[in-house]
Amino acid sequence: MSEEAQAPQLIDDLELHPKQDKARVVKDILAGTAGGIAQVLVGQPFDTTKVRLQTSPNSTTATEVIRNLLKNEGILAFYKGTLTPLVGIGACVSIQFGVNEAMKRFFHSNGSGPSSTLTLPQYYICGLVSGLTNSFLASPIEHVRIRLQTQTGSGANAEFRGPLDCIRKLRSHNKLMRGLSPTLLREGHGCGTYFLVYEALIAHEIKSGVMRTEIPAWKLCSFGALSGTALWLMVYPLDVVKSVIQTDSLTNPKSGNSIVQVAKTLYVKGGLASFFKGFGPTMLRAAPANAATFASFEFAMRLLQ
Repeated sequence: MSEEAQAPQLIDDLELHPKQDKARVVKDILAGTAGGIAQVLVGQPFDTTKVRLQTSPNSTTATEVIRNLLKNEGILAFYKGTLTPLVGIGACVSIQFGVNEAMKRFFHSNGSGPSSTLTLPQYYICGLVSGLTNSFLASPIEHVRIRLQTQTGSGANAEFRGPLDCIRKLRSHNKLMRGLSPTLLREGHGCGTYFLVYEALIAHEIKSGVMRTEIPAWKLCSFGALSGTALWLMVYPLDVVKSVIQTDSLTNPKSGNSIVQVAKTLYVKGGLASFFKGFGPTMLRAAPANAATFASFEFAMRLLQ
């Protein structure tokens, strides 16, 4: 990235949103919430299919999972566990974007200057910190969602009667935060890659003379799709390990209690292929879900200027 290029601002542009704008935090939260809601609504059916594949004890395919879901549980089964991420992902996305911007301001105020372009490693670090921070909220939210997505019983036969019941039972076993370690690794490196790719693409447009607010919707969607795809290519095996940890028995885990133990169990059972179960639906989800996330975020920010 050229040092002469104007610094791309992910949440705001320094000229359009000066530091004295006291409403910035509220705007960031609202825009992040919009992006998060769009991400959940677009991506949840893909995510449910992915989780069922990742945690299936038997060899299966996405087509079989989808067929069985429709046959045995109905089309609404694709949105099992949606309430928790719908409420929580908005907060998660707000944290990701908010911390990312705060880190960029930190670099600008500590040597880079308010109008200079940050280096690619600095953009990666910004995303890394945002992901690590977000993990402490994302981990329990995803744990509840995955438990609800993978239960096949309904009514009186359901282990969890809903998100609140699931949270209560996980807390009673002191397991609500199970899966935090792989979430920290996944979110840290994933968000570092995620925001780095997006920033680089935005910087290229700005260097070409296009103002951020004038970048067309199709390009924003394309940039978001590429960023989301890059994220999952970098961290997918970690996500499989996390899913197995978060769906294992609360009292007597069969796959182990740590990342290393679970990884060894997966490898013994199915080799390297075990770490890519559900990869197809995840990659199919990555493009539209993250295109919706970034486009919704950018347009929300434009409306809130």
